[in-house]
Amino acid sequence: MNDELFPGASALEGRTIRNIAALAMDAPAAANSGHSGTAMALAPLATMLFSRVARHDPSDPTWADRDRFILSCGHASILQYGLAHFFGYDLSLDDLRRFRQPLSRTPGHPENGVAPTVEVTTGPLGQGIANGVGMALAERILRHDHGADLVDHRTWVIAGDGCLQEGISHEAASLAGSLGLDRLTVFYDDNHITIDGATELAFHDDTPARFSAYGWHVINLGEQSNDLDALERATREAVAETQRPTLVVVRSHIGFPSPTMMDRREAHGSPFSREAITEAKGILGMPDEPFALDQDLPALNAAWVTKRDLAATWRQRVAGAGERGEEFLRQWEHHGRLDSDAVAPPFEGGTTVATRKALQRAMDAFASSTPGLTAGSADLTDNTGVIVKGASAQSRTTPGGRQIHYGIREFAMGGVLVGQALHGGLRPIGSTFFVFSDYLRPALRLAALSHASALFVFTHDSVGVGEDGPTHQPVEHLAALRAMPRLHVVRPSDANETLTLVRDYLSDPHPATTALVLSRQDMPVFEGADARASAEGAARGGYVVREVADARYTLVGTGSEVALCLAACDALGARGIATRVVALPCWACFDAQPPQYRDEVLRRDLPSVSLEAGATLGWHRYVDDALGIDDFGLSAPAPFVFEHFHITAQALVDFVAARVEVGR
Repeated sequence: MNDELFPGASALEGRTIRNIAALAMDAPAAANSGHSGTAMALAPLATMLFSRVARHDPSDPTWADRDRFILSCGHASILQYGLAHFFGYDLSLDDLRRFRQPLSRTPGHPENGVAPTVEVTTGPLGQGIANGVGMALAERILRHDHGADLVDHRTWVIAGDGCLQEGISHEAASLAGSLGLDRLTVFYDDNHITIDGATELAFHDDTPARFSAYGWHVINLGEQSNDLDALERATREAVAETQRPTLVVVRSHIGFPSPTMMDRREAHGSPFSREAITEAKGILGMPDEPFALDQDLPALNAAWVTKRDLAATWRQRVAGAGERGEEFLRQWEHHGRLDSDAVAPPFEGGTTVATRKALQRAMDAFASSTPGLTAGSADLTDNTGVIVKGASAQSRTTPGGRQIHYGIREFAMGGVLVGQALHGGLRPIGSTFFVFSDYLRPALRLAALSHASALFVFTHDSVGVGEDGPTHQPVEHLAALRAMPRLHVVRPSDANETLTLVRDYLSDPHPATTALVLSRQDMPVFEGADARASAEGAARGGYVVREVADARYTLVGTGSEVALCLAACDALGARGIATRVVALPCWACFDAQPPQYRDEVLRRDLPSVSLEAGATLGWHRYVDDALGIDDFGLSAPAPFVFEHFHITAQALVDFVAARVEVGR
């Protein structure tokens, strides 16, 4: 069996490593697509972790106090699928055979909710590190709130050279070091190979020094990637560290033990040739047939792990904790949602209030009754309205702090929000200016892809930012985010609508990933029938604000432009042109409504025009004509900028009047 390949491995561990390495060649070869070499090189580390250290239980894959495992280098997904299969999770040999095939449970990169042991969706490099920071942060907060007997797990991340070259790793590692997240361990697979070739083409960082400077505990194992005892010692040392996160640097050799593919760039992204597989399997002592894997291994490994009774023992502790245990389970099962009938005091109709200020009132009203709430910003807490009154700032000395200062790290903040949401038990909110959604867009995309219940708050939503000018005035951002599947982009029509929609989000057991887009400038608060229409229809994503029986035109707006549509409606009415007004605060929510409702709201038998202080792209799905801003902004006071770009009630009046006159 060539036991000398993997020093320290038990017979069962050695067989598991060999089977995973064989699978890592067979599955990509069968799919003619995939990454073999990294999975082969990491098989000893991953096997050691699952066999000796990690708290997991194949008989109860989703128990709350399990350790979290994240494969940040998601291109090596066959490694995670092999771990799941060979440790007895519900992933069959047929699933492995269907690697990267249509609608299989073994997609090309790990997708949350598709295969067991996959906690987050990974693949875009580096984001898994930020997700790990979020999961470690969630564990810390829940442990503080409910006790170490109920919450006592760790987060393990495997990351590669690509992960550490991406900028998000710098942001996330810096934040984790500042917070002292001691239950986070990142294994750095230092294999010196990327798709283009040796990492030295573009990467000469002193990674251990870098992480030490961030405040991490660093263990540099050197050439011991196949020595299970050495790997375990380093992992136990990470467990013993109680002040800092830990980076374990493992110098592996991609494609090990293949004589022809090891340490070559081709081992990164190309399936192995038949000859290379035969040669490597001979060294591994594995049959030279595709998927000729040891069928007894899943049961043997599962028995080895489950005999510890980790999940069952934990459930006994929860039951023994009485009311405290019930409290934890309630928060866990409801994803930390708002658990009271609290209502935020409404704003007075006819006044003017920025919707970002309405968010702060919602926070003041609901935060104390939302047990899973965490809230913070990328250095803009006062500006974005996410102050949690009475909450301490999250830090190593205040582990229960719900006010999180992410620093000027928008991308990392996004990844950390995803980690918190997918960990379970929390309801995270993160905020920044809307124009900076560009910085965190990749994290927002993975949030939507993985159904993470996180609230991304974006304020200063338009050219209403004013004097800060085009660098800070979002124009194309609404269109860009609306193009993202599964994401609810919500731009409330007034302050009270904001209160309602925030409460709905916090009360929902599992809300969609949501981008809440709020104004910097004050805008009118609805009153009378307009206010009632908002209260009844906003949650549906679109509603008729003002209906007119003999209407000749429909005016459609979102956010602050709904008030302009109402003003235009009044002005046109005074000229004998009856119009109706529609608000579309959330296109995705509106599109999910029954066709009859959508037809009643839009009434496409009438001519229609939209007004929005942003790009017009996409609006023709709902209206005949769109007025907006298809250029960058302007540095000037906000009223001047709106006038300059014709985002005014008068512009609507002139447009509709001209069309109606032509129609006559």
